Amino acid sequence: MEQNSDNSRRSFIKTGLLAAGSFLIVPRHVLGKGYTPPSDKLNLAAIGAGGKGTGDIFNAYNNGANNVVALCDVDFGQAAKSLERFPNAKRYSDFRKMFEEMGKDIDGVTISAPDHIHGIAAMAAMQNGCHVYVQKPLTHNIYETRKLTEAARQYKMVSQMGNQGASNPGQQQMIEWFNKGLIGDVDTVYVWTNRPVWPQESPCRRNPPLPATMSKENWDLFIGPADYVDYHPLYHPFKWRGWWNFGTGALGDMGCHLIDPPFRVLGLGYPTEVECSVGQVFIKDWNAEYIPEGCPPSSHVQLAFPATKKNKKPLKMIWTDGGIRPFHPDLIPANDSIGEKGSANGVMMIGSKGIMTCGTYGLEPKLYKKNGEVLTMPTDYKTSNKNETLPEYGHQVSWIDAIKAGFGSKEHLALTSSFDYSGPLTETVLMGNLAIRSYQAAKKNEKGWLEFDGRKKLLWDGKNMKITNYDDANQYVSRNYRDGWKTI
Repeated sequence: MEQNSDNSRRSFIKTGLLAAGSFLIVPRHVLGKGYTPPSDKLNLAAIGAGGKGTGDIFNAYNNGANNVVALCDVDFGQAAKSLERFPNAKRYSDFRKMFEEMGKDIDGVTISAPDHIHGIAAMAAMQNGCHVYVQKPLTHNIYETRKLTEAARQYKMVSQMGNQGASNPGQQQMIEWFNKGLIGDVDTVYVWTNRPVWPQESPCRRNPPLPATMSKENWDLFIGPADYVDYHPLYHPFKWRGWWNFGTGALGDMGCHLIDPPFRVLGLGYPTEVECSVGQVFIKDWNAEYIPEGCPPSSHVQLAFPATKKNKKPLKMIWTDGGIRPFHPDLIPANDSIGEKGSANGVMMIGSKGIMTCGTYGLEPKLYKKNGEVLTMPTDYKTSNKNETLPEYGHQVSWIDAIKAGFGSKEHLALTSSFDYSGPLTETVLMGNLAIRSYQAAKKNEKGWLEFDGRKKLLWDGKNMKITNYDDANQYVSRNYRDGWKTI
């Protein structure tokens, strides 16, 4: 699809701001202090206007600094706050129709729908010339992530993933500590979470009625590119995260927040191998529940990375979820939490000279040196950050400012999670899920017993997006799409 012509509204804004003396653009000083000229406002839309989408579109709106012209959701009962805040925004249930009718009038889109919608909606937005802010994880699978990363460059769209901790000054503090050589080179990274915090169980086989706020047609739109299943409250709202058809499990929910600090600090790229195991649930003696369509109740994943320009050692990254966490290293006092307070979620980077830790979003960074010294982030370091007073560290506002400055501008290049960065990060997260799904997959032998051939170390060719030693695992690099839904 071609981008909008030069006489479109968004091109008019860009050229109008640069055209000195244009009588159509009223100078700011004539309008008065505190007034934002209409030409400085972006027209924004939300795909997914409830839940996390409520905050994403409101933060991008920035207290009236921009316009919200459209809200797209399949269940506006979940988006009541957005409807109240933006009563004049046009409502849609199908983002494809929204772009067909309003594509030329929308400058930027926040995408906060379930994971399986992220990739196709973001691609459609960029193909219509709209800049994109996409919730984590960037997409449902590795192939979609790679395509979005390439498309943002191709269409020259300003992009940002919704891992707001990337803009937290705590991450910059950790980068400075590491760059000074305070923990040396890192050979082991531990990352953990208490997720899942939703039921992981087989869906009931009955067919309960749809919510009063959702029609049959809108349930079909919720399904989107995924395999069709009947409505069930274990899918909507929120608990879709636990089903591979729609979600990406505990790793997808928290991985982009928690793996972000070591990925950024150590300058990591594609992993070279992955291996995992998952927790089991027994309802009958000797027979573990087998629910391949559902994410596991807990998992243990190990990823291997080569040495980088920043970190001179190859390293192993160990991820655990379901409340499983690593033990205290000797260097960290027994009464200190590891990661965040209470140790439910966290990161530990084990280096030759010390250990660096933080919680979710890079919060509460600490450095334990082998000489016994403990470093924490100074209060003035945090308060000196220009975005500290903004919601979510200004993560959405920085994206808006970069759109106004233009693709390739210093504001754009300063974004902490544009697709050039968040794409490889998301691929790393989803590599863990590829291993989990391979581990879960079973085939029946001639006796009717299940055999699990995918329970092995998987070797990854990141450039070509391919497992090289077990071809069956490559089915999870992408997915099948229902007719009418593939935009990638």
